[in-house]
Amino acid sequence: RPLAGRFQRKALPPLVRVAHATDGAATEETAVSASSVAPEKKYIKQERASIASGENYLRGASVFKEVKKDVEDDMREQFDSEMVQELKESNHVMERGGVQFHLAKDFGFCWGVERSINLAYSAIETFPDNQIHITNELIHNPTVNDRLHGKNVNFIKKVDGSTTNEKDFSDISEGDVVMLPAFGATLDEMKSLEDMGVKVVDTTCPWVAKVWNTVHTHQVRGLTSVIHGKYAHEETMATKSMCETYICVKNLPEAEYLANYMLNGGDEEEFMKKFKVAASVHFDPKKHLKKIGLANQTTMYKKETRAIGQLLQRTIMAKYGPDKINEHYFEFDTICDATQTRQDAVSELCDWSSQDDIGLDFILVVGGWDSSNTAHLLEIPQMRGVRSFHINEADCITAENEITHRQVDGSIATDEFLPLGLDRSLRVGVTSGASTPDKAVQDALGRIIMLDQGMRAKASNSGSATDHATDLSTDRSTDDSDGKGALKTMLLKSAYSPRV
Repeated sequence: RPLAGRFQRKALPPLVRVAHATDGAATEETAVSASSVAPEKKYIKQERASIASGENYLRGASVFKEVKKDVEDDMREQFDSEMVQELKESNHVMERGGVQFHLAKDFGFCWGVERSINLAYSAIETFPDNQIHITNELIHNPTVNDRLHGKNVNFIKKVDGSTTNEKDFSDISEGDVVMLPAFGATLDEMKSLEDMGVKVVDTTCPWVAKVWNTVHTHQVRGLTSVIHGKYAHEETMATKSMCETYICVKNLPEAEYLANYMLNGGDEEEFMKKFKVAASVHFDPKKHLKKIGLANQTTMYKKETRAIGQLLQRTIMAKYGPDKINEHYFEFDTICDATQTRQDAVSELCDWSSQDDIGLDFILVVGGWDSSNTAHLLEIPQMRGVRSFHINEADCITAENEITHRQVDGSIATDEFLPLGLDRSLRVGVTSGASTPDKAVQDALGRIIMLDQGMRAKASNSGSATDHATDLSTDRSTDDSDGKGALKTMLLKSAYSPRV
């Protein structure tokens, strides 16, 4: 036999029992102590993968092939828009009913959202006799979530008084079906559902799972995950649960505070008070900021995430030297493509707004008020001084020429909407969040068309557009018994017809 074969070592088992004959009695001797073998490190990703491999864990469209066509037809009927389709086919610019619309080049439903809705609808069709629950809103859009309510899906509530978004699973019984939303679910929620013996339909967006893989890399490399995100947002809550050690920064000022502490130290008690609910329970700023990796909530403002990344790189280089950057810092771009392209497209709308031949009167952003990606679409025109409004549904536009809208700071305001006395067509820039159906955009544009036509008709009848405000005030008190005037009747009938 070759020498290599004859003298090849074999791995010893952790404990070897050796019998010795001593006065006829057998004794045992430990050859290799189990405690002398370093235990294999367990990673959170392995635990998640183990849960996902269970027979009751369903993910991917392939598990619902039998209902695929019916579900796709249902989604087209509910969410598609003839008007938006015409806009896309006319190079994203179209005049309709006296209003000129400029549609962003990228807008609306992203692939991940469509996938989540498809999986949720497929589960409902596949398990008609089971009670179906969802651990959160499927996506941040009232239209879609109202549809799920209409399909008798039970939205699981949070535990009263919980500061960690803990869910009340008391309504769930064995044999039920539980859907995980597009934002994902925490590892503890996954464990609980596995223990309860329910079927789980995982609609988590693949881009979110990509972030989880990134923080797994941080764990493998012994890094603390610095997460650019809103610590109480559902997606960030799920991502934090996939981290071993983490700290969340919601914006550039918080990242600057963190960087300053890394370089210069500071009041540890003050630091921990500031990040009390935004860091892992065992977080120690003296220990856990020496090696860091950047991750983010996928819907954050991409330019801010990049600025934070550059700040952290400079901080690490200043502290340890440029030659040590790879030992102390890791970054991988986890802003989703849909978020990036929609932000770029609304920036282009802002460019158009400043052109004399276009001169948009305002930009309308349509999407859920609690939608992070939609909120960032508003920030871009606001930062550039472009008049803009974020509405969550068409009903935010009223017959009194008022609009109820979400502001950048999250507050809700009601203001005068369409400009008065225009001697040209109204020019409107339009975009929508990644969780917003085209039909919701169509309904909002239909409202604008009807409101603009009604205001021009009244101004014409009065002989002067400058008398419009006085006329409208008179109409409110005399035209209708409910005091809303003729415009209300027009708006109530404003469901869009492509031939308006």
